[in-house]
Amino acid sequence: MDTMKLYKDWCEKAVDDADLVSELAAIQEDQKEIYERFYTALKFGTAGLRGIIGAGTNRMNIYVVRQATQGLANYVLKKYGKGAVAISHDSRIKADLFMIEAAKVLAANGIKAYITSELQPTPVLSYLVRYFHCQAGIMVTASHNEAKYNGYKAYGEDGCQMTDNAANAVYDEITSLDIFDDVKTMDFDEAVKAGLIEYVDDSVYDSYLEKVLEQQVNPGICKETNLKVVYTPLNGCGNKLVRKVLEKIGVTETVIVKEQELPDGNFPTCPYPNPETREALQRGLDLCETEQPDLLLATDPDSDRVGIAVKDYDGSYRLITGNENGVMLTNYILSCKKENGTLPEKPVVVKTIVSTPLIDKLCDDYGCELKNVLTGFKYIGEVILNLEKDHEENRYMFGFEESYGYLAGTYVRDKDAVVASMLICEMAAYYKKQDKDTLASVIDGLYKKYGYYLNKTFSFKYEGAEGMQKMADIMSGIRGNLPESIAGFKVLKVSDYQLKTETDMTTGEETKLTLPTSNVIALHLEGNNCVIVRPSGTEPKIKLYITAVEESKEKATEICNKLLESSEEVLGL
Repeated sequence: MDTMKLYKDWCEKAVDDADLVSELAAIQEDQKEIYERFYTALKFGTAGLRGIIGAGTNRMNIYVVRQATQGLANYVLKKYGKGAVAISHDSRIKADLFMIEAAKVLAANGIKAYITSELQPTPVLSYLVRYFHCQAGIMVTASHNEAKYNGYKAYGEDGCQMTDNAANAVYDEITSLDIFDDVKTMDFDEAVKAGLIEYVDDSVYDSYLEKVLEQQVNPGICKETNLKVVYTPLNGCGNKLVRKVLEKIGVTETVIVKEQELPDGNFPTCPYPNPETREALQRGLDLCETEQPDLLLATDPDSDRVGIAVKDYDGSYRLITGNENGVMLTNYILSCKKENGTLPEKPVVVKTIVSTPLIDKLCDDYGCELKNVLTGFKYIGEVILNLEKDHEENRYMFGFEESYGYLAGTYVRDKDAVVASMLICEMAAYYKKQDKDTLASVIDGLYKKYGYYLNKTFSFKYEGAEGMQKMADIMSGIRGNLPESIAGFKVLKVSDYQLKTETDMTTGEETKLTLPTSNVIALHLEGNNCVIVRPSGTEPKIKLYITAVEESKEKATEICNKLLESSEEVLGL
């Protein structure tokens, strides 16, 4: 690829955004910066697009968004003959602009675009696709990435993020287009006048909230317990809907972290707005010290994930992991539904392969079918779709992933921090009424019953062209030289989801894996311990998922540390 030719083309043709014009001029003497922006194009995959905001084919900007949307339009027209697409955005820099640009391209292709008049959570976008019977959806967000990122999530007609086949078909359309000459666009006002762009009416959001409220397990319980909550939307889009649903269920005392209340794509108090990290929650934790709430809620910028902290035995606030919250919510939903007689026959719970195996024991106790799926909530949505086809969607109880994504109900097909926030508060109120003062005692009780499962995720960043190659080398290196043991624990089984094989390391016997292809390797060790490695689908990172199982947190932590140290050495991380 001739990066200098691309750069010169952009200098000549990329004139619609003054920020890009200035950026291109500023790097004219910097070969490295030119190369980083043009050595490749952002690849459209099952997570859509995600990249640093800026000029070039390897950045997020209006031209990349237009080209992607033209590719999506071509796909929709070829598959359906006509169509409609719902679009929304979160608080990211230029997110509203990218939404408008996408709508203009769709309109120019005769495809109706339903757009939101203000930022909305990602699950709302999934709901809009289903509500308006659209053929596709677009959510402009980079989820929990740093402020310099933006992204473009693409959805299918069922409200799930696009399948591999659909994403590949769209990508083929995109790559056949010249980014400037082959893209249609239309004046925004003319498109609105022609009925090709339409703003979503507020009544639709009300209907979404009604569906959320239908997922209550113990309606009214929050009103009985005077639950107090500190909440931070992390400068994202959860502020209005999360607060509204909490008010509706009777959480009347919600204290907001003021510095993180309003939308701000610069995320000034938490540069990495990820509810998995203490840094992002620190302002909320500080406020907890003075307010002394029952719990802290924190939703990420596009409000599809939620993290929590709860009061510990010594009065401090303990961060609850995504796995722990998933296990507690599953236990709460199953136990209460069994108690009140609403648990269906053969209930179904869904988790991703990198989420805690503790849930297996819980599901066994309730006679619940547990389905393991690949990382990515679309696979949980796919399970719901298959149940729906068999008219068995009422069997679906809950789905979760370790990265703080949860869904109860089938009204959307993506993780939903609005419904999760509601259920977390309801769960806290339920146990508070039972004189279990904190959710800390609830998760510790489950550990006491089933054993201590310590699940830790470690990320190793590899940015730029060299980083992409390094991650590829790491994965091929593992496949070419499988370890016999890690930290003294014998490797009993290897599951390679790219080769779609599972190998018994003792006998050498291979069996086929039925899940879709994914670049993931799981090393199953003695003692129910496990190490899973995969490149992130949305960030320039290799992720390492470690499960250490013991009778206590201290012993499990010791094993986890040994597994991490040994894994870094074995895998060359």
